[in-house]
Amino acid sequence: MPTCKRYLKAIWDLFRLEHGLMYGFGVVIGVFVSDPFYGNFWKIFYGYLTALFLQASSFALNDYSDYAVDLANNRTDRPLVRGDLDRSTALKLGIIMMPLGFFAAWLVSPLAFFFAVIVTFAGYFYNLKLKEYGFAGNIYIAFTMATPFLFGSIIVSDSITESAALLSSMAFLTGIGREIMKGIEDVEGDALRNVRSIARIFGEKRAAVISSVFYISAVSISPIPFLGIKEYYLDVKYAFPVMVTDVILCYVAIRLLKDCSKRSIRKYRKTTLLAMIFGLIGFFAGAF
Repeated sequence: MPTCKRYLKAIWDLFRLEHGLMYGFGVVIGVFVSDPFYGNFWKIFYGYLTALFLQASSFALNDYSDYAVDLANNRTDRPLVRGDLDRSTALKLGIIMMPLGFFAAWLVSPLAFFFAVIVTFAGYFYNLKLKEYGFAGNIYIAFTMATPFLFGSIIVSDSITESAALLSSMAFLTGIGREIMKGIEDVEGDALRNVRSIARIFGEKRAAVISSVFYISAVSISPIPFLGIKEYYLDVKYAFPVMVTDVILCYVAIRLLKDCSKRSIRKYRKTTLLAMIFGLIGFFAGAF
């Protein structure tokens, strides 16, 4: 692979831009779930950039902080572990992205700026210390997966709408399941930072059970919009993609109970990401 392409791939991997694009899309969905007729497209654009820049900053600084852990876990999906980037570059890029994200949030509204600052600095605290507390860190990461939809609602009305809150809840529950599951994969490396993950404290099998419970919990609330929220009531545009999400999450939950090996968990993480994409499509399509 040519050097330039390898470097660009390393930047992509450092920033996890596939997540950033999805987070930005989550903001857009949060906007239109809250108000399908919202027309200030500049604010939507600034909201998208806020999510893109700040998640890039957070991931870059996470790789900087977790270098030793990722090395122990043989995380060759991380560019620092592969040697494609050095730690100082990751630190500089992470710092550069932060003010860009804050500026974009300020262009949306003062409340959006305040919300972005709180979530971002909580993320830096997670990188430095909170991650070591295991489940508390899982809760924070799951919350960040829910924040794009909340942020989209703030763009529209400076408040949290019912639809955005429900979508955020589903993302939050799925996120906790993914983070507990990820702790099984990272158990050796987590020992280096004494991360008190559920897998390290209670064992990998029990962590798999708890992770599966959270996936099923997310599935259990997915019918609520279809049956109880006006915008989604009996709407097949919502029901079909979300049904696909539910089937995938149930599949992962069942498989996880039978096989929680590290190789399998890497597959499950990609599979649950696909499930979340279908869920986003369902909420977006159902809003219109």
